[in-house]
Amino acid sequence: MAKESDYLVLVVDDEEDILAFLTAALEDAGFRVVTARNGKEALEAVRRERPDFISLDLVMPGGSGIWFLHELRRNRDWARIPVMMVTGHAQDDLGRADLQTALEGRLLSGPNAYLEKPVTAERYVQAVRQALGIASESQPSVEAPQTLEEARRLLEQADPDTLKAVVDLLKRTNKD
Repeated sequence: MAKESDYLVLVVDDEEDILAFLTAALEDAGFRVVTARNGKEALEAVRRERPDFISLDLVMPGGSGIWFLHELRRNRDWARIPVMMVTGHAQDDLGRADLQTALEGRLLSGPNAYLEKPVTAERYVQAVRQALGIASESQPSVEAPQTLEEARRLLEQADPDTLKAVVDLLKRTNKD
């Protein structure tokens, strides 16, 4: 079974604090990480390091995420490297059109094709794990019940004290 340390992730972001945050989140989870601050540096890092996965900012000076993505997909050896866009511009004029073009043109695909900033370390690492097919040790994969009967069966098997605590919490939250 593959584990985080088996994978090299390239993190690309022009903002130093975000680059440091995303890098730390992945390293804390056990991934090996290399970084780049724009699309041109990212292209050089891909040539040098051959990452297994790329976390890519959309809007950057010195080679945007979309420019880099086009360059990556043109190269037969790199075209299959999975990429997840991590952007704060999915809904604004700076990035919406580029992101839509990438999704429609199949430059990005899959359930974790992009995440919107701000993103928590937990959500970010989980998205990378899912994209790479790594099961999280701390959060085992659990499928939601597909039918009412399945849900009833799970509720009947659940610990009564836990169910009561959850119901109480929901009631308190609903009052606020």
